Amino acid sequence: MNERYPATLRRRDFLRQAGGGIGTIALASLLAEEGRTADSAPQANPFDAKPPHFPAKAKNVIFLYMEGAPSQIDLFDPKPELRKWHGRPLPASLTKDLKLAFIKPTATILGSPRTFGQYGKSGAVLSDFLSEKWAPIADDLCFVRSMHTDAFNHQPADMLLLAGHMLPGRPTMGSWVQYGLGSESKNLPGFVVLSTGKSNMSQAAQWSSGFLPSAYQGVMFRRKGDPVLYLSNPAGVTPEEQRADLDLVGELNRERYAATGDPEIASRISSYEMAFRMQTSTPELLDFSHEPLHVRESYGTEREPTRAFAANCLLARRLVERGVRFVMVAHSSWDQHSELNKKLKENCDITAGPVAALIQDLKQRGLFESTLVVWGGEFGRTPMGQFRRPEEADYAGRDHHANCFTMWLAGGGIRPGVTVGKTDELGLSITEDPVHVNDLQATILQCLGLDHTRLTYRHMGRDFRLTDVRGTVVRKMLA
Repeated sequence: MNERYPATLRRRDFLRQAGGGIGTIALASLLAEEGRTADSAPQANPFDAKPPHFPAKAKNVIFLYMEGAPSQIDLFDPKPELRKWHGRPLPASLTKDLKLAFIKPTATILGSPRTFGQYGKSGAVLSDFLSEKWAPIADDLCFVRSMHTDAFNHQPADMLLLAGHMLPGRPTMGSWVQYGLGSESKNLPGFVVLSTGKSNMSQAAQWSSGFLPSAYQGVMFRRKGDPVLYLSNPAGVTPEEQRADLDLVGELNRERYAATGDPEIASRISSYEMAFRMQTSTPELLDFSHEPLHVRESYGTEREPTRAFAANCLLARRLVERGVRFVMVAHSSWDQHSELNKKLKENCDITAGPVAALIQDLKQRGLFESTLVVWGGEFGRTPMGQFRRPEEADYAGRDHHANCFTMWLAGGGIRPGVTVGKTDELGLSITEDPVHVNDLQATILQCLGLDHTRLTYRHMGRDFRLTDVRGTVVRKMLA
């Protein structure tokens, strides 16, 4: 050993000579944290079921997304005081800090013509647009009257409710749940989207996997034509030929994965195999002929105006029955800036019966305790009216209201027959137990056995989560 070596090799010289190796070690460590180091074989199938952080009450979620924002004042949260103010503006002291999308805070009040009653042993409050269908399930529901959000326009509010942040590009709730728990279905996607109504304001962003591997992307099922686009084989291609093609593509993808470690290649392999299995499982799934007639009639699949939405509710039950982790049943649009009474009734006539049938069907099949059902939109509606045609009283509507609105939850892990939170006598502000949409997300994950602060994914040098940088589990909502 050269005894002069330690004396002659300065630290700067050592780092200059060894820096390449140290840099390589550091890079490998960072890539490993990102899951980008290459193994000889792809990582575990992203669709495989994974254990929760702690014992869970719920295994699946059906999110009944009422896109466009139903009016809580006309459905769940009666405000008789508004009738006294009908046609008059509120004092500026009450509305000076109010942020609205289309009307001014000085707009005149629109009293609700709806009649309300209390139903079930819990005394749940429902308007006449819902009471006939929902009275039998009132004691199963947990109403949250004190929801609030940060956005008063649709797309930012969509993203905040479904992805935890107002900017697009982040994973949505169904993707996070599938990432955390995988799926119990081998032949169907873990995150399925079903949609009815006149618009989808945020469209595919509502079920995007964002920066998570694309295997966690929601899959839209259609009721007409192929249930999933491009799922069927082209004319003349036999299942045997497709299987041979898939095997060859899979082998090439595995070679590429071994060279790069790109997690998207692993997602691609799993997705191709899932698509192949879906070609046989999906037609059976969508065939309702084996469902008893009384079940189909209870949902309303055989009549209008419920036919399309009812089919999606029945399909949602069939999906969770087969192990699909997260089903979003979207219905739009509840965005009643005008003709509130007419259009609100139309949407309730379409959705109320099928939703009640879904809850009752889940209970009869022993799925209710393990399925979390969520109902609601991205924000609420103002107590002030929006009068696009002042000369036509029946044409009045309501503007967007982010400060308070109502949602409900039922099933796996949720305390039934309670109402959480209160709003003031005018429906302007929350007076008790405010629940931010990030709190709602944390509570949904809690029911699934997931700690929202631990369900993270490292992207661009930091850990992201569904609840962003906040969110508190609402214990009053839990059984």
